[in-house]
Amino acid sequence: MAAANGSSEKHEGFEVPKVEVKFTKLFINGHFVDALSGKTFETRDPRTGEVIARIAEGDKADIDLAVKAAREAFDNGPWPRMTGYIRPTIYCIHIEFIFVSRQRVEQERGRILHRFADLIDQHIEELAILDTVDAGKLFMVGKLRDIPGAAHLLRYYAGAADKIHGATLKMSQRMQAYTLKEPVGVVGHIVPWNYPSTMYFFKVSPALAAGCTVVVKPAEQTPLSALFYAHLAKAAGVPDGVLNVVPGFGPTAGAAVASHMDIDKLSFTGSTEVGRLVMEAAAKSNLKPVSLELGGKSPVIVFDDADVDMAVNLVNFATYTNKEGIYDAFVKKAAELAKKSVVGDPFNPRVNQGPQARTSQCHVDKDQYEKVLKYIDIGQREGATLVTGGKPCGDKGYYIEPTIFTDVKDDMTIAQDEIFGPVMSLIIKFKTVEEAIQKANNTRYGLAAGIVTKNIDIANMVSRSIRAGVIWINCYFAFDPDAPFGGYKMSGFGKDMGMDALEKYLQTKTVATPLYNTPWL
Repeated sequence: MAAANGSSEKHEGFEVPKVEVKFTKLFINGHFVDALSGKTFETRDPRTGEVIARIAEGDKADIDLAVKAAREAFDNGPWPRMTGYIRPTIYCIHIEFIFVSRQRVEQERGRILHRFADLIDQHIEELAILDTVDAGKLFMVGKLRDIPGAAHLLRYYAGAADKIHGATLKMSQRMQAYTLKEPVGVVGHIVPWNYPSTMYFFKVSPALAAGCTVVVKPAEQTPLSALFYAHLAKAAGVPDGVLNVVPGFGPTAGAAVASHMDIDKLSFTGSTEVGRLVMEAAAKSNLKPVSLELGGKSPVIVFDDADVDMAVNLVNFATYTNKEGIYDAFVKKAAELAKKSVVGDPFNPRVNQGPQARTSQCHVDKDQYEKVLKYIDIGQREGATLVTGGKPCGDKGYYIEPTIFTDVKDDMTIAQDEIFGPVMSLIIKFKTVEEAIQKANNTRYGLAAGIVTKNIDIANMVSRSIRAGVIWINCYFAFDPDAPFGGYKMSGFGKDMGMDALEKYLQTKTVATPLYNTPWL
């Protein structure tokens, strides 16, 4: 377990909790174990670049053990055979026409998942601390949103566990048929570093609710909370082998998950480049189905009837496109807001940006930090105008100033590539609604987009014309467990959240039987 030890220290006027990391091993078949190779790797604090802990480094051999445990738990264990929530069992004894009945309520999948969520609630602060020191997430954001959101997502699917239904089919011949919804089996989850808790439960929650068993490969940059969740799952009553967590690197542990012959389904969130490799490995192995949530270049289209202050606040979360009529006012306000943004220690409640770009864009390691700086340099060399920011800040850690470019052309690298950094304002002019749609669609990605306008006709037209999986109108990052999230084009396929996500982990079986002497078909 990694947890705050109850103490803290003052640093520049705010409390910084001291963290003791206790769980650093792989979690396989209900136990924390060393990697078979004995290898470990460092996980570092992006605030300082210092080592937090050494984590057991899983590779192919460890993935094999985890999959074996998950397979046994699925094929012969209780988890997929439990009812969704509670099962009343009636025992009847016939003694001289007197019936004695007793009802026994068993702890089933939904109830166990609710207990798992309750344990998360009891450890919100500890988990928020872990994601702060491991991923650079703002502590208060984690404490007030990310970790409670993870518990909420788990409860959403716990409530869906007993609502998995097939259908009765009316056939055209003298047959009757029905469909069964069955868990797909052993699922491999490869989780990214930008939302270590949220993405973990995007994947694990519906898979467990469906009755699947899982092997999770968390990002090597952010393994701490994933191991903590494994500990809480066992404490909640999730049977051994149902949830396995194997930290390791993509080319070894991740590749082993993607190519494993005994994994029945694969869910991956990460870059488009790695997504291609994952899909190829899945096809070359056992043709396992794959769901991919990949890169995005999500525009926010701001029309000239928009509230500029609201629009500027929204586009702090993403790259954006805006109407020429309010271009100058928009650039000015955006630059002012960027300059006011306080960059610093994510435990400081006055800080707007820790070692991260925005809520979803963490400079979690040196490689990503240097990659963002490289993109900023490319933007300037290709002719975009740097309005503000663009430089490292602080004397340690992976901090970069909020950066705004103007005069960006559609074919520039910073307009086409996903930067995953604080280059949050790629401002491109447009004159007509049709041109705005064309510019928004002029990308190989299609994850999400935003529209800022008071005109309902424009909102309807543009939202139906943009090729993206999620459209936010006069809002941004409007996530909810009931709202499916996932992209078009090279942003991947398959949805997280909503009942669509539950369907990813279910298979449909048709059962048909003949009818004899029936009065109707």
